[in-house]
Amino acid sequence: MKDLFKKVRKYEIRIRKAINSQMQGDFHSVFKGSGLEFDDVRAYQYGDDVRTIDWNVTAKGHGTFVKTFIETKEQTVFFLIDVSGSQEIGNPGQRKLDISCEICGVLSLVALKESSKVGLICFSDQKEQFINPAKGKLHLYHILSGLFDLKPKSTKTNINKAIVYTLNAIKKRSVIFLISDFIDEGYHKNLKALAKKHDLVVIQINDQREHNIPNLGIIPVYDKESKKTKWVNTSSLYFRSQIDHTYTQNKQSLIEICRKYQINFLSIYTQEDYVPKLIRLFKVRNKTLKRA
Repeated sequence: MKDLFKKVRKYEIRIRKAINSQMQGDFHSVFKGSGLEFDDVRAYQYGDDVRTIDWNVTAKGHGTFVKTFIETKEQTVFFLIDVSGSQEIGNPGQRKLDISCEICGVLSLVALKESSKVGLICFSDQKEQFINPAKGKLHLYHILSGLFDLKPKSTKTNINKAIVYTLNAIKKRSVIFLISDFIDEGYHKNLKALAKKHDLVVIQINDQREHNIPNLGIIPVYDKESKKTKWVNTSSLYFRSQIDHTYTQNKQSLIEICRKYQINFLSIYTQEDYVPKLIRLFKVRNKTLKRA
């Protein structure tokens, strides 16, 4: 745990230095600028963002109307983190779950320093943990301890159930970081609903070995979610092409739905230095919020 705090602090300093130098200190807007709550509707004016059109009111036939929002004084940030069995893939200290914990720690530290409240939801195919949003350094320790010490009851994954739970549990508009490998199906419809209700950021954690399997002949492969061992022929061209095709198709599908519904998307590999990607994410969000 001590090493995790050191790493989180080191990465947070790197991000803060880069953001402050490249964004002229306008760091707070990354979180606070999106703290908006619905206020009212008014008639559409030339130049209004078409994404703010209230189609329910407009459909009544009295003209085109857009939603108006007021900025809230503080922002709430939630981390929705996959802790299922597939998150254990990777080298010691670089498992997908380890990287998820680090990213959660780094971004929590950034958010807490900007006076935002931070909360945590961990899931498998059920809710594994819920930590109410709060402020302060002690709360950061509470969140990281909760992640670090968690022993999930299930090894399976159900992203859709996690999203439905989140939609019901979090009433106030918040920034939500959904962190998973997204090796699942049937969640796209509710991902759209989550993006409409909240300011959503999707972070996909990958490991090279999941789609770039070494040629080792016929070997036993242990599935951490089903807890079953299967024998596969890693030399088979069909097997290797199917693995690569499935991975590529799933990832492209996730990218497309994120693009369609203006969801910030980030893909990170366990073996890489993810800090530069987090910095680019903040820069993109800052530009988007300034245009809003």
